[in-house]
Amino acid sequence: MIKGLAITPPVIGRISIGKLVQKNDKWLPEKDDSFTLTTQVQNRDGWLLHPLHQPLADQANNGKIRAIPVRTLFNSSELNLRAEYCAFDRATGRPLCVGNGESAKLYRKEGPEDVKCTGPDRCLYAKEVGCKLYGRLNVQVDGQQDALGTFIFRTTGYNSVRTLAARLRYFEALSGGLTHYLPLMLRLRAKSTTQSYRTPVYYVDLTLRDEADLNAVVAQARADAADAFAAGLDRAQLEATALQLLGNGQFEETEEDSVHVLEEFYPPEPAADTDTPAPPPSRAVKLTPQLGKHRAA
Repeated sequence: MIKGLAITPPVIGRISIGKLVQKNDKWLPEKDDSFTLTTQVQNRDGWLLHPLHQPLADQANNGKIRAIPVRTLFNSSELNLRAEYCAFDRATGRPLCVGNGESAKLYRKEGPEDVKCTGPDRCLYAKEVGCKLYGRLNVQVDGQQDALGTFIFRTTGYNSVRTLAARLRYFEALSGGLTHYLPLMLRLRAKSTTQSYRTPVYYVDLTLRDEADLNAVVAQARADAADAFAAGLDRAQLEATALQLLGNGQFEETEEDSVHVLEEFYPPEPAADTDTPAPPPSRAVKLTPQLGKHRAA
């Protein structure tokens, strides 16, 4: 295996709560009040919608997707949600520094250097280069055909990362480490704060399905886990392998992925993080429905 290359969970689509719009020949993020499911293919108008987007929109009020039925690929919370403090080179998309609040990798020309991490609020270098909290959640959406594929939700919002991290750990603890077998719902929530000037702030939460009873859900999860083990599926080995593959590299995103991360979360103009209110739209660019399987291959 090639060293230095992080092998991440397979991604078959994206989940976002915003979109990119073109302003003065630059692509800038514009926040939204609903989920969007896209493929990994872009055209001049933006990301192509995933086939699973429209059925969810048809079932939602006013076509706004506020909840997505999902399951996790792993039982481990650390594998389902990875978060760290990140700073990127705005020109190349390469990571400059990646830390966890205690230690960090500072990338220099001669190679990475281990340094102390105090977080963006207390690190002078972090303020200089624009370091942010950066989280990635991988989930499986009901209706997808790929048993190991996932949709990725990326965020730089504290509310989303803290809420998702808490929920995943709670579910893992309550189910005895059987989070994968729980039927969950990815939800878009809103709240107002003094910092948002009473404007709604949108963040992402993870709950049980509507009207689901926790006792019954956990009991069913244990039965499903026993059936899977009897069928020969070794999830413990899957998670050990996934952890090893993620640890094979120093950073998850490739340079190509980092370009999209920069567009969405590190725009050239001051812009809000995922958990901040949306600025008034100037010129909307519609997401384009998938244009046939040959375009999304």
